[in-house]
Amino acid sequence: MKIGLIIERFEPCRGGAEQWTWQFTRWLLSRGHEVHIVSRRFGPSTDPMAIVRHRLEAAESRLGFAAAAEIAVERLTLDVVHDMGSSWRCDVFQPHGGSRRAAFEQNLLLLPAALRPVKRTLSRALPRYREFERLISRQYTADGRVLIALSRMVARDFITRHHVSEERIRLIYNGVDTDRFSPAGRDAHRGPLRRQLGLREHEVLLLIVAHNFRLKGVPSLLRAVGQLAEDGRPVRLAIVGGRASRRWKKFAQQVGAAAATRFLGSVNDPSPYYAAADVYVHPTFYDPCSLVVLEALASGLPVVTSRYNGAGELITPGVEGELIDDPADAGDLAEKLGPMFNEEHRRTLARAARRLALRHTLKHNFQQIETLYRDLRIQHQAA
Repeated sequence: MKIGLIIERFEPCRGGAEQWTWQFTRWLLSRGHEVHIVSRRFGPSTDPMAIVRHRLEAAESRLGFAAAAEIAVERLTLDVVHDMGSSWRCDVFQPHGGSRRAAFEQNLLLLPAALRPVKRTLSRALPRYREFERLISRQYTADGRVLIALSRMVARDFITRHHVSEERIRLIYNGVDTDRFSPAGRDAHRGPLRRQLGLREHEVLLLIVAHNFRLKGVPSLLRAVGQLAEDGRPVRLAIVGGRASRRWKKFAQQVGAAAATRFLGSVNDPSPYYAAADVYVHPTFYDPCSLVVLEALASGLPVVTSRYNGAGELITPGVEGELIDDPADAGDLAEKLGPMFNEEHRRTLARAARRLALRHTLKHNFQQIETLYRDLRIQHQAA
């Protein structure tokens, strides 16, 4: 098939959507498909790829890029056009960040309740907000395109916030590379990295990989760690990603978590940290289907996350990990983490976590989308 993929930046180092698109493109090429990439930027790592490039450097704004992408794909003869959330001219629309409207509302939960309606009203006057709304109004138009929802939560958002009919939605969870992220990495990395972090044998290392600390629930996690430390639990926390600003270190000290916490900053490869950790914790306020949670499960880690994470739909509480209802409730988070200090309990959950990840591999994810492409091509040929 001749497949067009639209993404603003085809640079795998930039983020989850970019990394996924790069991996998906490699897989499509290995399957013999002709792949056209419509993008503003192409990273150096994409240079060897046998793709057809359509560079839209002149399109500086989001709306400008979307309009330029529409013109670019209309000039091509493609079997299917798949947009990653940047434009509106496509057969398959897959916003990797989920619903912008839902994400905006969830971000409001980070503010005091009295300020939320004020922020909601003021934001609507901002040019950036108006640009997003103009873009969204065309992305969710009922013109025959299929929308990929990364979770049931996202599918509900499409229906309730964007008035998308249920028959236009396909539920396809994210997948994970279960070879790269595997319990096998523990043999090579666990001992050396734990010694580097100054961990003693009996200490339980909690891990979070995040850049937007507030949205991903780092304040609640730090408060929970402070409570666990006060209760005499042998707890340690590693925070990978983001910046360890003076403000965050001061906050960790205020909630009694400073002595137990290491801010490690950005890393090129998080897999050694999964190997060193005992539990992965992700009390996020909004995640369509968190890739880091899938990576942790594949690495054989019990996971504690929130019900605002689409990946949490895959987890059965007490089997692969635990779920919290309110990401701001540090007490509940600490309570859910309590049983994780039992080593045998962690081992049982870890085995189930790996089994769960093996049902959601990256290859399976890619195959589901390729099947969708074939179904759409058949429909187009029959029309």
